[in-house]
Amino acid sequence: MDDTSRTRQTASDYVDLMEKRDWAGLTGLLDEDVVYEMPQTRERIRGRAAFVSFNADYPGDWHLQVRRVVADGRDAALWLDVRVGAEQVDACVWLEVSEQGLISRIVDYWPEAYDPPAGREHLVERW
Repeated sequence: MDDTSRTRQTASDYVDLMEKRDWAGLTGLLDEDVVYEMPQTRERIRGRAAFVSFNADYPGDWHLQVRRVVADGRDAALWLDVRVGAEQVDACVWLEVSEQGLISRIVDYWPEAYDPPAGREHLVERW
């Protein structure tokens, strides 16, 4: 299996283990020194134990579903459907996988929907 195929599988496994709340399985997928970043809030978590605790303690009945995975070498991008109760949001997640096949960096983007600026209605279709 080449790097791209392994990375794609690792990205899918990451979401699957998070959704199942399989913290032991997730721990085995992460580099000990994994770095997790959320650019919108400018928060960073360093280390496997801290990242797993952050997710295990995260409030609410959240669920993740993959919409798309794109991998190239040891990098992957995920487009996720995230649900917390009745609320649905999209998340974009970037993963870096080490030579050992472990996730070494995770960057989560949580874009918020907003109304478009006026003046371009003739060019766009809203859905």
